[in-house]
Amino acid sequence: MLSAIIVAHLAVALCAPVLSARIGARGYLVMALVPALAFGWLLTLAPVVIAGGYYTESTTWIAQLGVGIDHRMGMLQWLLALIVTGIGALVLVYCRWYFAGVASRRAMGVLTAFAAAMLGLVTVDNLVMLYVFWELTTVFSYLLIGYDPTRRANRSAAFTALIVTTTGGLAMLVGIVSLGVLSGSFRLSAILDAPPIGPVATAAALLMLVGALSKSALVPFHFWLPGAMAAPTPISAYLHAAAMVKAGVYLVAALAPAFASVPLWRPAVSLLGAATMIVGGWRALRQNDLKLLLAYGTVSQLGFLVLLSGFGTQAAALAGIAMLVGHALFKSTLFLVVGVIDHSTGTRDLTQLTGLARAMPAVAVIGGLAAASMAGLPPTLGFIAKESALEALSYLVTYDGDSTHLTPPLAVLLLAAVVAGSMLTVGYSLRWWWGAFADKRNVTAPPLHRPSVGFVSVPALLAATCLAGGFLGGPLTGLIEVYSVTLSTGHPSHGLALWHGLSLPLGLSLLAIGLGAVLFWQRSAIAAAQATFPVVKGADELYIDAIRKLDTLAVEVTARVQRGSLASYTAIVLAVVVVLSGGSLLWTVHWPASVTPFDYLPQALVGVLIITAGVLAATSRGRVRALLLVGVTGYGTALLFLLHGGPDLALTQVLVETVSLIVFMMVLRRLPKYFTNRPLGSTRWWRIILAAGVGLTVALLAIVAAGARVAEPVSVDYYEASYSFGYGKNIVNVTLVDTRAWDTIGEISVLVIAATGVASLIFLRSRVQRVAARQGDQAFGARGLWLRTSGALDPISRSLIFEVVTRIMFTVMMLVSVYLLLAGHNAPGGGFAGGLVAGIALMVRYLAAGRRELDEAAPFDAGRLLGIGLAVAVFAAVTPALLGGKIFQSYDLELVIPGWEYLRTPWGDWTLFGQMHLVSSTVFDIGVYLIVIGVVLDLTRSLGAGIDVQAEQDQAPVPQPESTRAHPAVEAGPPALSGSTSGVAP
Repeated sequence: MLSAIIVAHLAVALCAPVLSARIGARGYLVMALVPALAFGWLLTLAPVVIAGGYYTESTTWIAQLGVGIDHRMGMLQWLLALIVTGIGALVLVYCRWYFAGVASRRAMGVLTAFAAAMLGLVTVDNLVMLYVFWELTTVFSYLLIGYDPTRRANRSAAFTALIVTTTGGLAMLVGIVSLGVLSGSFRLSAILDAPPIGPVATAAALLMLVGALSKSALVPFHFWLPGAMAAPTPISAYLHAAAMVKAGVYLVAALAPAFASVPLWRPAVSLLGAATMIVGGWRALRQNDLKLLLAYGTVSQLGFLVLLSGFGTQAAALAGIAMLVGHALFKSTLFLVVGVIDHSTGTRDLTQLTGLARAMPAVAVIGGLAAASMAGLPPTLGFIAKESALEALSYLVTYDGDSTHLTPPLAVLLLAAVVAGSMLTVGYSLRWWWGAFADKRNVTAPPLHRPSVGFVSVPALLAATCLAGGFLGGPLTGLIEVYSVTLSTGHPSHGLALWHGLSLPLGLSLLAIGLGAVLFWQRSAIAAAQATFPVVKGADELYIDAIRKLDTLAVEVTARVQRGSLASYTAIVLAVVVVLSGGSLLWTVHWPASVTPFDYLPQALVGVLIITAGVLAATSRGRVRALLLVGVTGYGTALLFLLHGGPDLALTQVLVETVSLIVFMMVLRRLPKYFTNRPLGSTRWWRIILAAGVGLTVALLAIVAAGARVAEPVSVDYYEASYSFGYGKNIVNVTLVDTRAWDTIGEISVLVIAATGVASLIFLRSRVQRVAARQGDQAFGARGLWLRTSGALDPISRSLIFEVVTRIMFTVMMLVSVYLLLAGHNAPGGGFAGGLVAGIALMVRYLAAGRRELDEAAPFDAGRLLGIGLAVAVFAAVTPALLGGKIFQSYDLELVIPGWEYLRTPWGDWTLFGQMHLVSSTVFDIGVYLIVIGVVLDLTRSLGAGIDVQAEQDQAPVPQPESTRAHPAVEAGPPALSGSTSGVAP
């Protein structure tokens, strides 16, 4: 069910553009239905989770690596899932008014997709999938923070958040792999039940901690969070109060039962948590932007949450989860209130706001309740959670110091740091409410329009929950204890309650509240004192300096290495191959006992031909001559394939070589005839040495690879598997469309990208060529011509013989291409070869009569053909899974048309199309076929027709009077093709 819910989130997110276009901001209400329904379903699991059980579901993904989409939801995961779905639904409802009248389809879809990723992150049990969801939240948050890409602040903040959290994620990935290998399983539950021990396990746990700290913005990674306030306020309310930043806290809380006792774990969470709490609180006192004040307050609170959740004692765990729930409620409320204020007044600057408590009393009460909970004032949820936290830390001084290896002085210091951080929290909480709602002297009230009831209802509901939570300490304690008792260290907590009697935690709470009130009372003096502090570079400035230095280094390295010379780039790559790969041959012992140069004489003759052509091509100064000689080496390779019994490979090599020759020839016609007119320089000797080194390295590597084989080749089983598994007799084609279809779909995707890249270099706006003189084309495309548009050519550029042959062969070649497509599963051919034949046929039409003839032969956009082909291939891949099978699973079908099975002739019976053996993977091959045709068509239009148009524009004559102007439809044919003038067909 969980997987279905996550997929439902993603599916609805894809509908966001349509909903936004049709119903505008009301589409957010539709989006909110999915997380709301998920929240309701989660509530039905309460009996199981409260009883200490787990909800589990599992779907195998990569069985060989033990990777599956496994969900396991205990109390910790259940509470986080309720926060993600509940607050997510409310924020989406809030967006209906916040984004009213604003085009926000991007935020609508991405915010819902982010909720899906976050729900998967907190419920998944497999660490590999946890990392996948972890990085998905990073990507979606990047898109949400960069909501307005036209603003530099959004772009910079999104980039910073991406760099910092991705860097931490990479460290976490190393830890995940290490823990998985050491434990023999990537299931989080299995690792926690039997945690590995040793230095490697310790390092892995600490690397996981690094990832969590970067996600939750602890020192020294804290600087990315305030910058992320460039995002719209509801996005900040969800990502940076209720969801994304909680991911790190969740991971720390999940790992603490098993790894809190490893070396450096407790010192790290204690020191960094306390430092973050104080740094964030101190900087919050300096902010005038209400939203930025909350951002630094969030940094401070996150330090507190990580300290409690990661310390690894029962009391601290209970307090940490209680604070996590409370923080999600009050901080999201405060952000949403800021959104209401900003929407109503047009500013968030507390120095420009005054009198809002009288103008918007309901909003002031809502903000006051949330601020009181953040400050830890009774009778709110924040008060009972913070008192529980102080109780847990006081235990370190009295009871739990020995079990946590914390000496009494360090325990007292840690407790004092938390009290100081709580004092700062009270100070900036009071400053926030005063700055937003209080009357201020000499401040003019900004223009105000009252918010709608629906707009205020969401923060009102969350604020009411903050207040009600203070009276629900007993039930909350029962819930959270289900998780906290999984830790074996430390004394249990007395629980959450408004009154435990006179105690040290109560005294510390009152002390923090009193000192925080003094901070607010003396805010002017505090601000003056802060101004006297020496200016020290913060983490954000150090990050900016590091990025600038990295950019400078990149520019310098690029200037030295990438000089715009393709020869230099190639030489560097090949030199690395020779040095690294060739150098490794010096230490290898896998040399074959003997080497057979060739099996029989024709192989040797073809080899000599290839070597001769290669040498001549390397020494040729003419471009066309060198190209033709390179073509000889390609056709020679095809002969070697044929001599080795590989007709399918030979056919493909011939077709690829032919297309390559034509494409290169189309490019060379715009280049000088010779490579250079200057005498050859001394650098040619270095190039000769490098070329010889590359050839020798590749040859020796091939010999070593043959001698290093110790196991039986996997290809031995291909003979039987190709028919039993792929229902085909052509091993090569079955391998491409069945055995390694994942590789093929990746390769055709690369083909689509490459074709798009080539087209983008030629066509600035669209692949579709607009024919300039349509009326002239129609005039010359009259009956009696061998090709429809050959009349548009300059008579000097036409060849009657070429046109006649093209007209006859085009249909034949297209039929052959279809035959190769359908027959390729059992005979030489396949979608790739068939597509190349069809592409060559289109190339021939272009070469015979120019670009207009190509448009007549293929009157459609190559980009659409590429898209259709890729869609067909993906459809063929996923359809078996939808029918109960596996992705790329093949099915065969015998199709018999009565009366058409055989054709009886004097020379024997011929098999016709009446009896056909069809395989479902042929549909995948059809996708490949369409993509290859699209690629060749794109290349021909780009490097052929596109260059023709540019040449005509470069050579366009000065405008003449109409009476002397030539007919607009007459064009020059492809420059490489010139010959006799032609007549018309009889």
